[in-house]
Amino acid sequence: MNVFDSQVLAFAVVAAFMTMLPGADTLLVVRNALRGGRRDGFLTVAGICSGLYLHALLSALGVSAILAHSANAFMVLKIAGACYLAWLGIQSLRSGMRDAPAHAAGHEAAAHVPALQSFTEGFLTNLLNPKVIVFYLALLSQFIDADDAVLAKSLLLAAIHFVEGLLWLGGVAWLVHRSRRFFLKPALRRWLDAVCGTFLIALGIRLALQQR
Repeated sequence: MNVFDSQVLAFAVVAAFMTMLPGADTLLVVRNALRGGRRDGFLTVAGICSGLYLHALLSALGVSAILAHSANAFMVLKIAGACYLAWLGIQSLRSGMRDAPAHAAGHEAAAHVPALQSFTEGFLTNLLNPKVIVFYLALLSQFIDADDAVLAKSLLLAAIHFVEGLLWLGGVAWLVHRSRRFFLKPALRRWLDAVCGTFLIALGIRLALQQR
């Protein structure tokens, strides 16, 4: 298996484009970086990117094919993902209302959230996204030859996507952290919490209603 063959390079370009498209992952990174600063943002990115390895593994083992082609399995996964996004959105809305007095008092310290929580939120957001499953099922097969070691090639492609995700989403987390003092102004922070929460809920509803 040639690590630098044309298929690998083509996948890198396609995966980079998909990584930069804004969606639930990007929104969650922004939300968590605003909540807890650089640490929460980077841990969320690590969780999101770690989910790519599991998707690659499931795709190589054929589990993704079962989920993608089984109406019942796909529906269960879709509803679970939709409910999780909606729950994150509700948490964001509640956070804005609950923290309003602290923001008004000018408190700009990072929220005390366990490190595992940020990582898990990122990991589950990626893992429960049926679009990512279908994306990996359809995409990886286009870049794997019949004589390739399927598992090894799948993990290699996931590693490329992992690095691209770390660089792009990590950059988003860093930019949010650097401008966090501005965003933590009381009125603006409450507005951002409301926007993030509303969009996460909307993404959950859209996922639940979306056809395969």
